[in-house]
Amino acid sequence: MIITEQKSLEKILESLKEYTKIFLVGCGECATTCNTGGEKEIAKMQQELEKQGKVIVGSCIPGAPCLASQIKTEMAKNIKAIKEAEAILVLACGLGVQSVKDNDRWGLVVLPACNTLFGAVMDGQGNFYEKCSMCGECVLDITGGICPITLCAKGLLNGPCGGMDKGKCEVDKDQDCAWVLIYKELEKQNKLGRLKEIRQAKDFKKTNKPHKLVSAKP
Repeated sequence: MIITEQKSLEKILESLKEYTKIFLVGCGECATTCNTGGEKEIAKMQQELEKQGKVIVGSCIPGAPCLASQIKTEMAKNIKAIKEAEAILVLACGLGVQSVKDNDRWGLVVLPACNTLFGAVMDGQGNFYEKCSMCGECVLDITGGICPITLCAKGLLNGPCGGMDKGKCEVDKDQDCAWVLIYKELEKQNKLGRLKEIRQAKDFKKTNKPHKLVSAKP
């Protein structure tokens, strides 16, 4: 899940200062869960922008605006309203914003209403936790399913560092040391011998941007 936060109304209005007629796009998945781009947020954004003299010509909430098929379908349904717009304001992550831009046939200005923070898992209480850095070289098989790249403040592949104190991270005293967690997990699995293996530095070529994964041709 991609975690987002809404930009302040002041910043949104600054980006919209040259435009009056606005079309709103939300997100039925991640942004809805984060309360940044669902039905309630779209309705509230429309209300706030109209107070500032903006004209909301229409809106849509595709299940996942980052999927071309879904945003194309929603834009086709709202083609009349979109043609009246001067700009599209997207209440979703940066992926959603760029997907809308890529699939906009009318060349409108596409603007973000949210800041994209991180990818996360959600617990049973609705809290979000970053667990994966999408590094392209997963080590979870040797670290007991706990990611040191993400959960260690220093991203150490061989830990813990000398600053660990009573199981806590020296960077954030409220944060459990990732390598202590890894030790405890490997101990439960009777695989502590893995900690004797020195892991080589990551191949950062695998994180060169932008990434792409091209579908195999039939």
